Parts: sequence; C-alpha cells; structure tokens
Amino acid sequence: MNLLEYLIPFVLALGLLILVHELGHYLVARGCGVKVLRFSIGFGRPLLKWTSGADRTEWALAAFPLGGYVKMLDERESPVDPSELHRAFNRQPVSRRFAIVAAGPLANFLLAIVLYWGLFVGGAEELKPRLALIDGPSIAAQAGVRDGDLVTAVSGERVRSWPELRWALVRHALEEREVTVQVRSADGSEARRTLDFSGMSIDDGKSDLVERMGLRPWRPRIPAVVGKIVDDGAAAKAGLQVGDTVVALDGRPVESWIDLVERVRTAPGEPLAAVVLRNGVRVETTLTPEAAEEDGVRIGKVGIAVAEPLEGREEMFAVVRYGVVEGLGKAIGQTWETSVLSLKMIGRMIVGEVSWKNLSGPVTIADYAGQSAKLGLSHYLKFIALISISLGVLNLLPIPVLDGGHLLYYVIEIIKGGPIPERVMEIGQQIGLAALAMLMAFAFYNDITRLISG
Repeated sequence: MNLLEYLIPFVLALGLLILVHELGHYLVARGCGVKVLRFSIGFGRPLLKWTSGADRTEWALAAFPLGGYVKMLDERESPVDPSELHRAFNRQPVSRRFAIVAAGPLANFLLAIVLYWGLFVGGAEELKPRLALIDGPSIAAQAGVRDGDLVTAVSGERVRSWPELRWALVRHALEEREVTVQVRSADGSEARRTLDFSGMSIDDGKSDLVERMGLRPWRPRIPAVVGKIVDDGAAAKAGLQVGDTVVALDGRPVESWIDLVERVRTAPGEPLAAVVLRNGVRVETTLTPEAAEEDGVRIGKVGIAVAEPLEGREEMFAVVRYGVVEGLGKAIGQTWETSVLSLKMIGRMIVGEVSWKNLSGPVTIADYAGQSAKLGLSHYLKFIALISISLGVLNLLPIPVLDGGHLLYYVIEIIKGGPIPERVMEIGQQIGLAALAMLMAFAFYNDITRLISG
C-alpha cells in the first residue's frame, strides 16, 4: 500500500469539509455583526498563521487536523472592551446565536447539494441497474428475479443506475416489509418482482445488505484474460504475464473471469496447476494463492486484475445525466434522504438493531478516500458529499460540545425565557466530552479490527 495514495485524498477531503463548516459559522457571525478573533483549521499549535481585515482576525492552520473552530468575541472567555460589547457573541439575541451555530452543519449540507448537483448535471458513466442472482436461496430468488433483469423502478421510484437501485433498496428495506421492483426482462417483457424483507435481519455486522437479498450487479461472461499483475504477487511469482488467458486450474476448465476468481478465493495457500494461453501457445505453471482475511473469512488472492472486455460494455454501463432543474431537485433529495437515513441508523445502533461495527473512524475513512480517488473524480466527489452529510448530521446531534448541543441549549433558553445556568452548561460539556471520547474510541477500535482482519 502506498500510504500517500490514501493520506493525500483524506487530508484534502477533510480540509475542505472543515473549511466549509467553519466558513458557515464565520460568514453568519460576520453577518450578525459579531467580531471574529480567530479562524483555525485544526487544533493545537499553529503551523501557519496570519492576520487580516479590519478586525485583525487571526487565520491559522494548526497541527492536529481533525477539526477546526471559529473563536468569537465573548465575555465568558475574556474581558471585552465596553465599546465592543455589542459585538460579543454572548450579547447577541438567542436567534442570532442559533443562526451562527447552525450555519456550520448547514454549510456541510449545502456543500453536499452543490457536489451532487454538479455530478448529476455533468453526468457520469454508471453501472446499469441490471440484476444477477447470487447462488443459493435468497429473497430475490423467492421473488422470481432472473439474471439479466433490468430494474426500472423501486416502489414507483425511477432508478437509472446501480448506485440508485442500491440506495433505493436499502432505504425501503429499512422501512417496509415488502418492496415492489419493476423490471424489464432479457426478452423485453415488463414484470414486477416483490421482495419480502419480513424474515431478514437489518444488519448482521458483516455482510452487505443487498448481497443478503441475493443480488449483485449483472456482468457479461468475461474471459479470464490477465490485464494487470501486482508486483511480487502470487501470479507474478508463477510467471503469468499481461494478456495471458487462464484456461484451466487443476485439470478443470476455467469458463470465465468470475469462475477464475471463485476458484482462487476458495484455495488459499493451495498449489494449483494452471494452464494459460499465451499468444496461442499453452503454458503450464503452478499458481499458489496467497491467504488473506476478508470479513473474517480466509480467502485466496493471486494479485491480478481483469483485462478490459471488448464486448458487453454497453450492456453493463450507461451515462446518467439530469437537467439543471431536475438535477438540483435530485441533489436536494439525495442530501435529505442520506441525512434522514443516517439519523435512523444511529437510532437503530442505540436500540441494538444495527451493529456498532458499522461505526467508522479516520483510518477507515482514509481508506475509502484513497479507494474513491483511484476510481476517478466523480467517485471521489461523491465520497466527499457523503462525508460532508455525515459531518453535518454528527454536529447536529444534541450532544454538548457539538453544535447540536449548543442548539439544544438555545431551544431551552427560548422555552424558559432565559439562559441556562453556567454550572449546568459546564456539567453538560463534561458529559458531552465523555460521550464523544467513547464514540471516538469505539470508532478507532473498529478501524483497528478492520486492519487486523484485512
């Protein structure tokens, strides 16, 4: 693993999200006439700082990058000159304080909307929502789903790509017992498949929800042609070359790339007699898959990637693009639905319906940042939009020390007609810090567990 391939996309994404969040606080504070003393990306010792503006606001880039803050003039933190009391944060009406604090999370939601809007209008090549059944009994098999079914709608909601289909299935599975899927079969006929989720658990902490439905993206039969070889991998050690076609393993024909992958995965550490075609000549070698852990299961890997298929691509992919107005509506809807789903998942974690193993920390997020960046700009921007929404939702949770905790205080202040006692707020801050520390510890634990398990 090249650490920089993951670290750089992670730092860029995190820096952008923190900058947008704090700019939300800063701009609304300035609009409300509050004096801003410092704008910091990161915590701790400043690595870089400068001052600007009539208020001589200090701008800083600090050593610990997981966060940031906007420091405003406030009597509770230091004495304020009488001539500037009207510009102190604590002297503002509760409505203005509420707006200033809420502006940070709202800026993150706005960033997500802008990113999604640009992606929807600009268009991107996506997998078509064409289905393939996973072997064995499943909800999809019981519903009569067939290999090659092209989904056109889920519960009346139009879908145009595999990501849209996956998103719709997950949302409906969390709320409904049955979901009707409109499909166009391989012969061109229209049909409805009813997926019954009543007997399926929402989360087992390990496998993907859509896979447990028995579904995966459809793929044409791709020949087992080697397109890329990892240096020092099992395939390189066995002498395989780019362009080789694997035709047999241990005396059994290899029918496709999927067949090759499945055979390799089930033989970790086992020597396999391999036959390949190289420029029309049969070459024999021994291929020994290296053992690896995936979701707690021991599998085999040989370090090769498939060559780009020459045929069948038009059956798999389509360019999905929306108009400017339609794209904006979809971007707003996507941001809203993701926010609501995030809150529901948090609630289900609290009551035990969803595993806490789904909670991710900075290591896992950095991994996703690197992977999405490798897939291309559109995937990376989708990742940033998703994390921006998560950051907005997290900050709106009613936990003291977070923006949501402060907003809760202001709501109470509005109801009772006066500010909350300082002592109560101090106790709340201590409880909030403890809760946040526990969440961070749990997230780091999950990160370390994922690293150990591969």
